[in-house]
Amino acid sequence: MFESALTDRIEYSDPWHLTFEQRFSMLNTAPTRVAYFYERPDNSTFRYRIFNMVEALNAEGEVSASWFHYGDIKRMHAVIDHVDALVFCRTRYAPCIAQLVSHAKNRGVRVLYDVDDLVFNADYVHLVLDTLDRDVDQEPVLDDFFAYCSRNGALLRACDGAITTNTFLAQQIRAFAPHVTVGVIPNFLNREQQAVSERLFRRKEVTGFKSSAPYHIGYFSGSPTHNRDFAVVSQTLAQLLRQDDDLRLVIVGFLQPGPSLEQYADRIDRYPLQDYLNLQQLIAQTEINIAPLIDNTFTNCKSELKFFEAAIAGTISIATPIFTFRNSIVDGKTGFLAKSHEWEAKLSRALMLLRDRDEYAKMAVAGFDYAKQNYGWDQYGKTIVNTIFGKQISPHSDQMSSPEAALAQL
Repeated sequence: MFESALTDRIEYSDPWHLTFEQRFSMLNTAPTRVAYFYERPDNSTFRYRIFNMVEALNAEGEVSASWFHYGDIKRMHAVIDHVDALVFCRTRYAPCIAQLVSHAKNRGVRVLYDVDDLVFNADYVHLVLDTLDRDVDQEPVLDDFFAYCSRNGALLRACDGAITTNTFLAQQIRAFAPHVTVGVIPNFLNREQQAVSERLFRRKEVTGFKSSAPYHIGYFSGSPTHNRDFAVVSQTLAQLLRQDDDLRLVIVGFLQPGPSLEQYADRIDRYPLQDYLNLQQLIAQTEINIAPLIDNTFTNCKSELKFFEAAIAGTISIATPIFTFRNSIVDGKTGFLAKSHEWEAKLSRALMLLRDRDEYAKMAVAGFDYAKQNYGWDQYGKTIVNTIFGKQISPHSDQMSSPEAALAQL
């Protein structure tokens, strides 16, 4: 464990619980205005795809932005009268939402749909449910997810354009809705999340990334739907625990580790879901972060946030080489990429770095620099403006297409 990253629990409250009046007033700081709409604010998609975007836009100064939700639905027509663009994020079609779209288009307001997952095309429902380890023989499960994806897709197709997190998912959107223009804005950090992480990183850096046994491998899940993903590496983890008494696991979230790890339950540290600041503290204390995934069309649409959340805190990652991870991690330089048959070898290499602090530090610093440069909270303001208003420029994300080239510039 990195004891230098141990601090008291960070005082936290959700920063998005503001009154309508407070949020509406945020639109008045610049003449060009953007309203985001999400069904109900939360600590996952809403945070990355709306709260962080609004923060970046308002800091840029060219545009003012704010967020709204179903609690504001009776006042949304007035909001639309006040803005130049309206962005729905993972919002399901409903008659009241269709009325907002119609009102916005009649006023010449640009209407966009932001989506960060393959949850708009019902053709993929079986694949998604299988990957999420849901029972596809249960009628309510099928009904719920077919309805969810279909309603998302219906609203997406009604919009002028779409925004998503990576070019792989953008291709899926273009195939589903060829008439819709698609822009790419990756997930990135917010200001406070980055500030907390940088402080933790600097404390580790000052000590030369010194840690002491027991060493920790961390799996930081955000939902109870990653059992099949974790199964990719569970037997390898059991073997490593059997071989090394100085090794422990850290698991955050609802994950069930599986039968191969049952006998090591006393060497697994379990934590409930965390807010995004205290999560960074847990990640910073952990030597190795893992992001195993089944490799299929659904998972290749995922973002790389599990990499950059760890990298900005000075913790190295091992990840399945899905599209975003292989386009952000330089294997052996800023982290490790592990195909399903490579986890034992890559975990062993990462554990060897704990005996060679200079090499661990070199990789941790390279990952930190890359994360700050490419996922910093202040890196995307202009890109968001250009994407929302349809300016034909290369998105900032294209600059990350070659992680090796970016690493060489650091």
